[in-house]
Amino acid sequence: MADREVKRTGKDSDGDILSLCNSSQVWSPRRKTDAIRDIENYAHRYFVQWSDKRTEIHVVNGPTGKYLRTDRDNTTRNNLDDLPDC
Repeated sequence: MADREVKRTGKDSDGDILSLCNSSQVWSPRRKTDAIRDIENYAHRYFVQWSDKRTEIHVVNGPTGKYLRTDRDNTTRNNLDDLPDC
């Protein structure tokens, strides 16, 4: 299992995450559905390196389907939204 650092995210007009990106990596951009499959199948771990710590990206089963989320500082805020667009 390889670790993949995410530095940017692709979002739709509602701010929903559509892709994970790191322009210096050959795997980027990675569509949300592919990243979800990677995580669930233990093929890859995706993470965001914040100034003070590393935060894993998790798959969450929401009312409208699966989505990607980080929990920074043990809060429920989705910090993938804070990343610049790719």
